[in-house]
Amino acid sequence: MKPRRIAVIDIGKTNVKLALVDADTLSETDVRTRPNAVRPGPPYPHFDLDGHWAFLLDALRDMASSHGIDAISVTTHGAAAVLLAEDGSLAAPMLDYEHDGPSESAEAYDAIRPPFSETGSPRLPLGLNLGAQLHWQLGRDPGLDERLAHVVTYPQYWGYRLTGELATDVTSLGCHTDLWNPWQGRPSSLVETLGLSERLAPARRSSDILGTLRPELAALTGIAEGTPVVCGIHDSNASLYPHLAGRAAPFSVVSTGTWVIAMAVGGAARSLDPARDTLVNVNALGDAVPSARFMGGREYERLRPEGDARTTVADRSAVLEDLFILPAVEPGTGPFGDHAGGFTREPRTDGERRLALSWYLALMTDTCLSLIGAEGPVIVEGPFARNEDYLDMLNALRGPVEASASATGTSVGGALLLVGRHSEQPGRAIAPRDEDALGAYAEAWRDRTGRTT
Repeated sequence: MKPRRIAVIDIGKTNVKLALVDADTLSETDVRTRPNAVRPGPPYPHFDLDGHWAFLLDALRDMASSHGIDAISVTTHGAAAVLLAEDGSLAAPMLDYEHDGPSESAEAYDAIRPPFSETGSPRLPLGLNLGAQLHWQLGRDPGLDERLAHVVTYPQYWGYRLTGELATDVTSLGCHTDLWNPWQGRPSSLVETLGLSERLAPARRSSDILGTLRPELAALTGIAEGTPVVCGIHDSNASLYPHLAGRAAPFSVVSTGTWVIAMAVGGAARSLDPARDTLVNVNALGDAVPSARFMGGREYERLRPEGDARTTVADRSAVLEDLFILPAVEPGTGPFGDHAGGFTREPRTDGERRLALSWYLALMTDTCLSLIGAEGPVIVEGPFARNEDYLDMLNALRGPVEASASATGTSVGGALLLVGRHSEQPGRAIAPRDEDALGAYAEAWRDRTGRTT
C-alpha cells in the first residue's frame, strides 16, 4: 500500500523545511521552515545540525498530530557530508561548503584528485568538491582520522538519525564530489586515496527504503512505529525526478533560476568538456546524466530593462537586423566562460533590450543542450518557462519545447521516491513561430562567437 501523507525533510542552503506532501495531488498541505544559519566557528563555519534536529522533531510531532504521517523522505543540498564517530556522534562539525578553508590545500588536493574522465566532476572552488572538503579536514585536524568511523552524505545523515541505518546515496555522491565514478557506479579512486574505503557508508538508490522510524522517535513524535524512511536524494535530482518518473526517454530538462542547468536523459553520447562547464550528475535511478550550465538568471538580472515595455514589431526587426548579446555576460561560467561579452550595440529601446536578452538566453541554452547530446522534447522549468520570446527561439532551434505544467520542486520530488511512477501531464507546447528568421539569427550569433556549439 502506497503512503499518502509523506513528510519531506527538505534542507536547502538558505532554509530548512519540513513539508507534508499529499501523494494523490502532489501538493504541499503543510509547511514549516527555519533559517539555515551558518555558525561561525570555531573550528570553522559549520551548520547547526542539533538545532535543525530539534526543529524537525517538533515539526514532525505537530504534523503527525494535525494530519498524520505515513512515510518520511529527505532531500538536501549537495557538496555536503557528515563525519560520524563510532558511537554516531559528530567526529567533526559539518563544514559549510562556501568556506574558503579547502582553498588552503588546493595544490595538494589537485595532485591527488581523479581526472574528469573518471568522475565527470569538474574542479570547483572553495568546498564545492566534497573530496576537497574531506582532504582539507583530514589534513588540518590530526585527530580526525582516528575519530572518524563513518562518512554519510547529507540526506542520509538525517536518515541515520531517524532509523539508525548508515548509507550514502548515488545522487549525492554523483554531485561533483570527485568521490564517485558515474559510469561504473562505484566509488572513485579518491576514496581509497583518502583512506576512506571502509568508512564511506554503502551507496544506495535514493528510492530504497533505508529503514523504519526508531521506536523512541515514534513515541516522541506520535508517528506510528514501522513508518518507512526512504534513503533520500540530492535536491537538483529531486527536481528532475518527477519527469524521470513520469515520461520515457529521451528528453531533457532545463531548470532555470540563478543557474540555468540543462540535463539530458537518454540523449546521444558526447565527450564532455569540463572547461565549458559540463559535468555528469547521477539521477535517482543511478544513471549518469550529462549536464551543462550557465548563470542565466544572474545574466538576466544584469541586463534586463528596468520597465515592462513590450517588444514591438519595429523592435523585432531591429534586433533581427543587427543586435546581439555575445557571451559571456557573467565571465568565468558557462560554455563561453573564457569570453567577455555584451551587447554588440546599445539597444535603442527597452523592447529591443528585452528581446535580444531573451534570445541570447535561449541561444546559450541551446548551446548547453548541444554539448550534452540532448534529444527529444525539452521541458523548461522555472521563470524562463514564462518568457515567450525565450521559448520561441529555443523551440525554433530545438523543438519540441514544453513549458512545464507539472508539479515540481524538491519536496514533491522527494515524496515521489515513495510513490514511484506517475502520469506526468505534458507541459504547454510551444507553437512554431518565424522559424526561418530565428534560425538565421542563431547562425549569425554562432558565427560571432566563433563556435558552432
